[in-house]
Amino acid sequence: MKILSSLALVIAAGWMSGCATAPDHQLVSVPLNATQDNAGHIAHASLVAMGSETQIRIAVSGVPDSTTLPARLYTYLYAGGCGALTGKPAYSMNDTVRSDLHGPGMELVKVAPLSLDSLRSGNYALVVRSSAADGNQDLFCAKVI
Repeated sequence: MKILSSLALVIAAGWMSGCATAPDHQLVSVPLNATQDNAGHIAHASLVAMGSETQIRIAVSGVPDSTTLPARLYTYLYAGGCGALTGKPAYSMNDTVRSDLHGPGMELVKVAPLSLDSLRSGNYALVVRSSAADGNQDLFCAKVI
């Protein structure tokens, strides 16, 4: 039942961002891939153009059972792809770190300091990571296209 509820959460987030293929590209839907450390969970990001910035709304189905609650999740943009994260992130979107619990899942709302067009054309990977107390594990990652 937990997986079914989590799946419903992510499907709802994807449905709300169904305009991702609109010609003006003002809304982009990005499924995030769970890492080995977070296998069995799913996440979805909706990127919304806000002029020179981009709002990133992330729906997360869950975190590893060993995570301290309430979960603190950190969000980053790295240059390159998920398989080659190196050095410091290009952007850290962690001025506010919190997770809003909605049933079995969580929602994160972040703002990237670059336009949606720049984000999509800049070869970035979106990463959701656990807190230092939970081992700084990468939980989800996706190439922003």
